[in-house]
Amino acid sequence: MEHIVFGIGITALTGALATVAGAAEDTESNIGSQGDPNSQVQLAPQMGFLHRIFNKAVAGEPPAYGLWCCLGAGLAWAFMAMQFNAVLAIVLGSVLAVFVQGVYATTAYVGRTASLSKFGQPIYVDILKSMTTVTMAHAFIAIFATVAICQLINGALGHPFPLPLLGLIWGIALGAAGSATGNPYYGKERQYQNQKFGAGVPISASGNIVRYAEAGERNSIDNGWFTAKIGGSASGICFGLIVFLELWRTILFEQVAAGWGAIVVGVLIILVFTVIDRYIEVWARKTYGPYTEAKEASS
Repeated sequence: MEHIVFGIGITALTGALATVAGAAEDTESNIGSQGDPNSQVQLAPQMGFLHRIFNKAVAGEPPAYGLWCCLGAGLAWAFMAMQFNAVLAIVLGSVLAVFVQGVYATTAYVGRTASLSKFGQPIYVDILKSMTTVTMAHAFIAIFATVAICQLINGALGHPFPLPLLGLIWGIALGAAGSATGNPYYGKERQYQNQKFGAGVPISASGNIVRYAEAGERNSIDNGWFTAKIGGSASGICFGLIVFLELWRTILFEQVAAGWGAIVVGVLIILVFTVIDRYIEVWARKTYGPYTEAKEASS
């Protein structure tokens, strides 16, 4: 009984850390314009729309965060092998991983923007200086929280996988949660606020992203401020639920039927969420229907 209570406590703590990690990851991704919506940012100068958006994507979020979290966890594991305190080791490992993320962001922004020079897109030094540090700050929070989750799973719950491998697995899961949950909000609701809601993005509007903020030209800080309110929160809840439900079913049902109990419960959870998602989709389609042009009032 004490083991179950202890495990549920660790599960709650990891779920809270995962919620913070998911929110920070999505905000970092949106400020850096990394992920699927970045294709429109990359296309904009080619269509004649110059912008001040920090464009650093050269890989999707799952492999990128798999790399950074694996690196942070591997360095933390090495520091702990050198008899460093676990918390200090995780902090140092996350800091060093963030430096790699900063180099990645800098070279990606400069390289991608330089390739657009023939379309007149300049490299803004002020954007490079300001946005890189902001993305690094958010990336540190996401990496630190994820590596801390891995350490709790490994050290407190006795998971057999080594820390670097757990960092790789949960880093990929973190990037996938942010990419699937928060990126659509950034791409559809922020980049194309000039399109009517529900109208989609016609081919003629490709690359014509919103480039001006309430005062002056829009930059990535504006995007991060906007998407952190809902997109970041949704991504945090998504990743938090993934971690919480995964550990919850393992703690409570791993001893049932030699581990098959946890597998069955996991399948049931997936089926329940599938039914809920389908119901919401059908309800939304029936309630709002397809987009139609507004009819002019008859005189």
